[in-house]
Amino acid sequence: MLFLAVAPVSALAATGGVSAGGASATVAPPAVVGGAAPTATTPTATTPAVKKPHAPITSKSTSLAYKGPIYEKTATGQVVPYVAPQSPSEMTSSTGGSVVGVAADTKPELLVPGSTARVVDGLAAAPISAPPAVQDIIWAGNQIIGLPYIYGGGHASFISPGYDCSGTVSYALHGADLITTPMDSSEFMGWDSGGIGTWVTIFANGGHAYMTVAGLRLDTSPVDDPSNQDGPRWRPLRPGNPGFTVRHPTGL
Repeated sequence: MLFLAVAPVSALAATGGVSAGGASATVAPPAVVGGAAPTATTPTATTPAVKKPHAPITSKSTSLAYKGPIYEKTATGQVVPYVAPQSPSEMTSSTGGSVVGVAADTKPELLVPGSTARVVDGLAAAPISAPPAVQDIIWAGNQIIGLPYIYGGGHASFISPGYDCSGTVSYALHGADLITTPMDSSEFMGWDSGGIGTWVTIFANGGHAYMTVAGLRLDTSPVDDPSNQDGPRWRPLRPGNPGFTVRHPTGL
């Protein structure tokens, strides 16, 4: 009696049979014992990658109101429901500012469901679905919210009592280790990749710079913001961004 040992066929990845390199995996048919040689198989066409939608960079609405669930990432990395501070001296403005006297290191790392950042008591809550670098940009930006506008602020050093427009953008990007030295608005005009980013978009010209992150605007200018307050703040998206060079961090 003749026994045939047949080696098991490797299973495809549970993610749909696509190899780590992105190409479609093709499994050769087992050999036919005692019969004709197997015929060649036609490779299956690889499904084109679906382009991710961009976070919005314009809006006709100036409302930053949000009433959904809010979470906080703790120092140990746990995500727990956010409990707002009760002391009036710790409360912040719903229009994008933080009251003077709130230490930067007490500002929580806030999170909200979905893919859009939200303003919670003047601070931005990062989307849970956003990449870690995007969350870091948002949480870094929170550290300087409410500080005054100072021309040249944030350029001699990332640490400053106040920030100007490009100093604000620099500080936020530095929080995600995307730049190592502060940059001015002219430098941002040629920085990294051109066009709108998936999550982060920077607008720059010779006199001003600001950025949008996951659907919020980080800007020192009160243009198109009902709060009409200067300095680094999270603001509504503008209805348009004319007159600016558009850049974004590669991959974001």
